[in-house]
Amino acid sequence: MKLKFYFLLLALLILAVWGVLFFVTIEQRGLLFYITESLLTLSLLTLIFFYRKVLKPLESIGNGMELLREQDFSSRLTRVGQAEADHIISIFNRMMDQLKEERLRLREQNHFLDLLVSASPMGVIILTFDGDVSMINKAALRFLGLASENDAKGLSLGQLTSPLAEEIARLPKDTTETIRLGDAMIYRCSRLSFIDRGFAHPFILIESLTSEVVKAEKMAYEKVIRMIAHEVNNTVAGITSTLDSVDSALENMQDTDEIREVMKVCVERSLSMSHFITNFANVVKIPQPQLSMTPINQPVQACKIFMENLCRDREVELYIDLCQNSPNVQMDALLFEQVLINIIKNAAESTQNGGKVILKTTANPPTIELIDDGKGIDKSVEAKIFSPFFSTKPNGQGIGLLFTREVLNAHQCTFSLRTYSDGLTRFQIVFNH
Repeated sequence: MKLKFYFLLLALLILAVWGVLFFVTIEQRGLLFYITESLLTLSLLTLIFFYRKVLKPLESIGNGMELLREQDFSSRLTRVGQAEADHIISIFNRMMDQLKEERLRLREQNHFLDLLVSASPMGVIILTFDGDVSMINKAALRFLGLASENDAKGLSLGQLTSPLAEEIARLPKDTTETIRLGDAMIYRCSRLSFIDRGFAHPFILIESLTSEVVKAEKMAYEKVIRMIAHEVNNTVAGITSTLDSVDSALENMQDTDEIREVMKVCVERSLSMSHFITNFANVVKIPQPQLSMTPINQPVQACKIFMENLCRDREVELYIDLCQNSPNVQMDALLFEQVLINIIKNAAESTQNGGKVILKTTANPPTIELIDDGKGIDKSVEAKIFSPFFSTKPNGQGIGLLFTREVLNAHQCTFSLRTYSDGLTRFQIVFNH
């Protein structure tokens, strides 16, 4: 721009001098006048030649630099009529075409990747270099229990109100771990990074393994239980039948009371073993729920009446807090009452004398929540409570919560069981239909 300014200033000066000479009379004109006029004309022609040969190509190249700076790849430079400059302009225009095509290709790829990430069943969370959430897809929102992207953007994983986010926040870089939560959900979570502008950009992948793991677990324990139940029941039936026959034969014989008492104990022990294994077999035979529209408060009220005596015996107060407008939900009332009996019994057993157990319902979304002020669930145990045959009770079989898990999954409910920072343990069941 400065060069162009000086050029215009010099051209104006020449024209001004030429204009002054124009007013010189013919009588006053001499050799010096014509020499001066010739020099001015030659200077003006030189300036015009210089502008066309040097300044105009430089100006065109300068315009090209501005287009690059503004990333305007749609505009093109016009030819200036100089072979060398036009060759450079032609190369520049071809470069701009390539840049435009590359930008369009990258935009299409980015749009495709955005659609792919958005529709992916795998949760994707992209973090900033400070560890804050910059992008999160719908699957990740669902896994974390968040309503919208605004609930996560700009926050670190540790600041999100989600048990899964708390576990992911503890993952070291470039590692993959399987995480079990207190809601019987199982996830494979990976903390990885991709290169962006020369820097490692962190991101999280979350894959739900719940259905696959539960299916594999169920196939395994069903097969084992059926085999054990078959063998134990057949053996017990043979033993008890033989002992009953021997007992009948010894009934009228003298000095056989002691041996008969021993045989009676053996029969009772065999029947107890048969009952024990039958409990496991019953888990395998859980019927498919017969769903019907049922007011959500109905099973809660029925279970309160049924379980009040058990709670009273343990000196535990059982309360209900029902929503006013009891919404109808798809439910097998009989199976669901058994679920509530299991979780009320567990809550009462974990609550100290004088404790409280509260059954609560809410309408939006339809939810049943059991709250107790018992000793709570240890963090190390929380991930295992819905595992097959896991129990913290000395004589527990691990059947109650396994049965509960199967019934709630069959009802397509989401549920969780954990102890919160306020010391209360909550079993929450949410109906999703």
